[in-house]
Amino acid sequence: MSIETSFIKATEVYNTFDNPVPAHYFRRVFESKEMVQAKLRIAVCGFYVLYFNGKNITRGFLSPYISNPNDHVYYDDYEVTLDAGENVIGVILGNGFQNNPGGYIWDFDRADFRSAPMFSLTVSVQEKNNEVTLLESSEAFKIYPSPIRSDDYRFGEYYDAGYEIDGWAEKGFCDSDWTSALPALSPKGELKMADIPPIVKECEIAPVSIMKSGSGYIYDFGQSNAGVCRLSVKGEKGQKIELRHADDVRDGDIYLRNVWFYRDCWERDVKIVHCDTYVCKGGEREVYQPSFTYHGFRYVRVDGITEEQAVPELLSYLVYHTDLKERGGFDCSHEITAKLQELTMRSLLANFYHYPTDCPQREKNGWTADAVLSCETALLHFDPERNYREWMNNIRKAQREDGALPGIIPTAGWGFEWGNGPAWDCVLANLPYYVYLYRGETEMIRESADAFLAYLRYLRGRTDEKGLLAIGLGDWCHVGGIPPKAPLVLTDSVTSMDIANKIAYMLDVIGMREESLYAKREAEQYRWAIRTHLIDFASMRAAGDCQSSQAMCLYYGVYDESEREAAFGELLKMIHDCDDHMDVGVLGGSVLFYVLTQFGHGELAFKMITREDYPSYGNWLKRGATTLWENFLPNDVSSMNHHFWGFISAWFIKCLAGIRLNPNRNNVDELEIHPTFIGQLDDASAYHIAPKGKIEVSWKRNADTITLKVEIPHGMRAIAVLDKGFCFEADGLSTKPVESGSYRITATDKHTQV
Repeated sequence: MSIETSFIKATEVYNTFDNPVPAHYFRRVFESKEMVQAKLRIAVCGFYVLYFNGKNITRGFLSPYISNPNDHVYYDDYEVTLDAGENVIGVILGNGFQNNPGGYIWDFDRADFRSAPMFSLTVSVQEKNNEVTLLESSEAFKIYPSPIRSDDYRFGEYYDAGYEIDGWAEKGFCDSDWTSALPALSPKGELKMADIPPIVKECEIAPVSIMKSGSGYIYDFGQSNAGVCRLSVKGEKGQKIELRHADDVRDGDIYLRNVWFYRDCWERDVKIVHCDTYVCKGGEREVYQPSFTYHGFRYVRVDGITEEQAVPELLSYLVYHTDLKERGGFDCSHEITAKLQELTMRSLLANFYHYPTDCPQREKNGWTADAVLSCETALLHFDPERNYREWMNNIRKAQREDGALPGIIPTAGWGFEWGNGPAWDCVLANLPYYVYLYRGETEMIRESADAFLAYLRYLRGRTDEKGLLAIGLGDWCHVGGIPPKAPLVLTDSVTSMDIANKIAYMLDVIGMREESLYAKREAEQYRWAIRTHLIDFASMRAAGDCQSSQAMCLYYGVYDESEREAAFGELLKMIHDCDDHMDVGVLGGSVLFYVLTQFGHGELAFKMITREDYPSYGNWLKRGATTLWENFLPNDVSSMNHHFWGFISAWFIKCLAGIRLNPNRNNVDELEIHPTFIGQLDDASAYHIAPKGKIEVSWKRNADTITLKVEIPHGMRAIAVLDKGFCFEADGLSTKPVESGSYRITATDKHTQV
């Protein structure tokens, strides 16, 4: 037997809402002749907590990964020191994606892989040049029900401390009344190492207030985030304490309608969704935190406690996310902008649990468009590329033989009929494209080349008689909650053109010249069809006569160079007709501010983002947002923790501070410094750690000049570009190569304000 074939489980039945099944303890005692270093490998369909000789050695929260086990089964490796004589392995096994009834809306409850969770484990040592297996999982593992009486990745966990067994994972424990593990049929998926940073605890947050609500108490932690609560209580035996998590409070109670779906099962779901339950064993102070679920929340309603127990120390908010290392940042003198930067970072991290998710409460799904819309922000601020690469493995596995992709990944099959289309499927091209642009890495491109071509063939097969596409989701979450103003045929066709262009570029990078030319021809055909059928050249407006259509056609190169000024003039009219408010969905919004900046209207872009009246990001802040919201609605909000509007943070770094890496798309060691001196800003600063080292750019407004400071790592070449109306005081130039140092900038004429 081997790690691939030696899977075991505790039971044939699996957890459902109606029939809870406990997570189980697994225990195995084995002997070693001597103290020696060994490798422990554990592959899991579900989640696990791992103990060795009584010590919890689990590498991260919700390990090893979240995947469709028909596609990939993930394992973790550990280096352990075997004691001479007795050694003990302990495992607690949670359901994870292997059994997720809480995912019924996306058919996870009907997945053909659904079963009780299972794992395979081996221990091996190196003897001379050979790896010798000392132990492998089998029926020799002893099992017993744990205090985790049920667990669901989306809904929550039920823990009864009365079932705790002291010392169960330690030496000398008597397990004679435990039963044997059951053999499990090996999963279909390819075995892969979880070669990614784990999910870890970032910090702990104390409550800022406690409010009585009916028979319960609402704890307010001051900000929405993602993670779990640690409960610390001295309670009576059998006392049941329920923690219900939410992002909002209305009419004196937590509001659950924007953290779950109002469907046929609402009456059942509202009682159990985002609810962790703890039953006290009584006696000394007890401490509990969930092992196999997490929540997105700001507020927790606690039921089942006394007034004396309702103290701040009862709950601590443990903030978790993937262990992404900081790689960039932005700051400025403008309070609203600085606060929006903070909200964006919080939202991005709260939505990174192994891969980007759409929200940490309602769904926890890997919606593909969400990841695309925030990937530049993520790459400029953190190091998500290993996680992106692993998720790309799952994206390619999810691709059907005809080239189609689902809207969520991982999936058990949901998302091919609804929830996808070019604007979502473009994740296939965009993740490797931006990782190459910012890191210079080609691995994801090489690994995805066949998938690229399959997808281009799929798109061509879905075009209509005009050579256009209208097959997926469009300009999602349009301001005001109205249907998208940009026609689906425009957003799908323009996105398909962009996908083909990026694939052509990437295939050329790795030397696949013939395939690159094929992709380029595909892009040209889409552009021709768009220009022929969707552009009114008399008015120079794109189909839909709206901000999104016009901005997308300008940004992605539908208009010829000679047409761009006139087309941009039409976009300006549309914006002014809306009193300088944005009137877009998320697809149009992601490019609108860049288009304005390209044409010298960065001030307008800044105004649209930061103004405090509706609709704007600044209005979110005025209404109390602590994370980015899903949509711009005048009186309501759906999800209160989304990251796909977070592209503004990349705009802050690239356009306000001016760090524009790899501007010609051919050398990651080249840099363009092109700041926008917004009148409302006294200063702005940003940094980014590029492959060659740390880039720092800052500017500060003085009486009649602006001081620009740059730090450029050795081996990088930088050119500074100033907007019209500005020049370097020393030589009068507006564009020139620069090195590390300080530069004074002045106005070129009296009409320009410094």
